[in-house]
Amino acid sequence: MVQRSDGRQHDELRPFSFVRDFTTMTMGSCLVSFGRTRVLCTASVEDDVPRWMKGSGQGWVTAEYSMLPGSSPDRIDRERRGPKGRTQEIERLIGRSLRAVTDMSLLGETSIRLDCDVLEADGGTRTASICGAYVALHDACTRLIQAGRLTTLPLTTECAAISVGIVGGQPMLDLPYPEDSTADVDCNVIMNGTGGLIEVQGTAEGNTFSRSELDALLDLAAGGVASITAAQRSVLSEAPAPLTLDR
Repeated sequence: MVQRSDGRQHDELRPFSFVRDFTTMTMGSCLVSFGRTRVLCTASVEDDVPRWMKGSGQGWVTAEYSMLPGSSPDRIDRERRGPKGRTQEIERLIGRSLRAVTDMSLLGETSIRLDCDVLEADGGTRTASICGAYVALHDACTRLIQAGRLTTLPLTTECAAISVGIVGGQPMLDLPYPEDSTADVDCNVIMNGTGGLIEVQGTAEGNTFSRSELDALLDLAAGGVASITAAQRSVLSEAPAPLTLDR
């Protein structure tokens, strides 16, 4: 059995938390932490949809992602924070994941934009972003109901994600950067609140991995996501305080 640097078991999540309404100028916000990884997720409501959706009666959910200066040991300068390849790929992943649990017909022609700003990066920033963005999205939708803009919550179930990988031959859950950077296999798994798979991203570094190893990784991810979605349900069990739409 490979010993993890932080003493966790191979199937154990890092300590994680969701802090709702971390900021108060948007319809929803959440500071999500997994170990030393911290991401601020905010949800902004726009009374519009992309041009190609106008007249459809359907809404839209999209995302933006950024690593702020000081979020990693090597400073992220502003030129590197633009929509480069990796950033765009992460933004599309977050958007796809949240749209998978949103009934766009219930949103009407309204867009909700999720901004995910990484304050501190120690592995798993994209998966943490998805987990926190769901909480911010849920609060934004609830506040639209409170304001009489929606009649029904458009979210069908929870959405959560976690990283898994094979390190030193051992499948492991929720990789911090030291494990992620040396993993033989690195996967990100996104699931809904009923255990359905939304997306699986998996890559072998050098050698291949077997179907049985993939199954072991998916089982680890399913256990981790179940714990995360239970925490999301708990933190969202009480409705947020109403906010006005002119913020």
